[in-house]
Amino acid sequence: MKVTTWFGVLDIGRTGEILESDLFSKDVRELAHRSLVLKENRQGLPPAGFDLKDAALESRFIDSSAEYYSLLHEVTLEAVKIQVSGALTPDQRIIQAVEALDDLNETTNSLSERLFEWYGGYFPESGLIGEALAIFIAKYGSRENIGSDNPLYSKARGSMGAQLEAADEILLKGFAENVCSLYERKRQIEVYIENSMESVAPNLNLIAGPMLGARLISISGSLEKLAAFPSSTIQVIGASKALFKHLRSRAPSPKHGIIYSNPLINTAPWWIRGKIARALAAKLSLAARIDFYSGTKDSSLVEKLDTKVRQIRTSNPKPPQKKQESGPKSKKNRRK
Repeated sequence: MKVTTWFGVLDIGRTGEILESDLFSKDVRELAHRSLVLKENRQGLPPAGFDLKDAALESRFIDSSAEYYSLLHEVTLEAVKIQVSGALTPDQRIIQAVEALDDLNETTNSLSERLFEWYGGYFPESGLIGEALAIFIAKYGSRENIGSDNPLYSKARGSMGAQLEAADEILLKGFAENVCSLYERKRQIEVYIENSMESVAPNLNLIAGPMLGARLISISGSLEKLAAFPSSTIQVIGASKALFKHLRSRAPSPKHGIIYSNPLINTAPWWIRGKIARALAAKLSLAARIDFYSGTKDSSLVEKLDTKVRQIRTSNPKPPQKKQESGPKSKKNRRK
């Protein structure tokens, strides 16, 4: 009987003796790859109770028990490294980028608000917020440094804000520069996501756009899981709270989740948003499956979706009329 081990292929007799052995190289990486293949295929494995260490000694693969355990330790660590490095697939990198972008958005918004409140005591009339304010502070610092060619010159000269001390100006400018760098990092990650979505999920990118498509993959956990979801699940991804509320009580079921950010839905009249959300979710489900199983771009998906949306708009030009509820019967009618 031939069995496959992590160190070679052995021909074993009826009593367990080794009749013949085809030993592998002692290269750690090669042995690690072979052990992973053996673990996945699980074909030709030794019978229960078979002592691999004794077999390795008997076949002269190693010279001692210490060498066996030392080599096995190295091979096991290398196998784990291979598995970890292979786990970060292209769609997983997109997920990491989306989560990093969310963290950056939260941090940037918080720091921008702090910068606005801080600088507002010195120049409350600026009217600037967010990145524009950070760029302004990083460039000018004190309002006294604004030139006459700047639109804010007159406001700066007549400002009722406090005087900005030199030490505070240095601190604020450094703070503003850090905020500016966060905004720049956000743009870099967004460009990365756009480029990655074009290569990893071109059809999803075509239907949903890069950011919405990336968030669908992120919430699902992978492109494979998204491709396995039915369109009804994709339709309500991101609406967990509303869905649980519907299941626990008599609250209406959610008609859409994060796909609401798609212009086809959020610009549509309220009475057809649910129908358009179903049509969009169906095409997103199909796009995810094409991306995962073939990766070929199908431009006809957009045309078919546009045709379906036009049909929905044409068939439902006006909101549905509410049913008139009959009021309580009069006492006279109830007596009859």
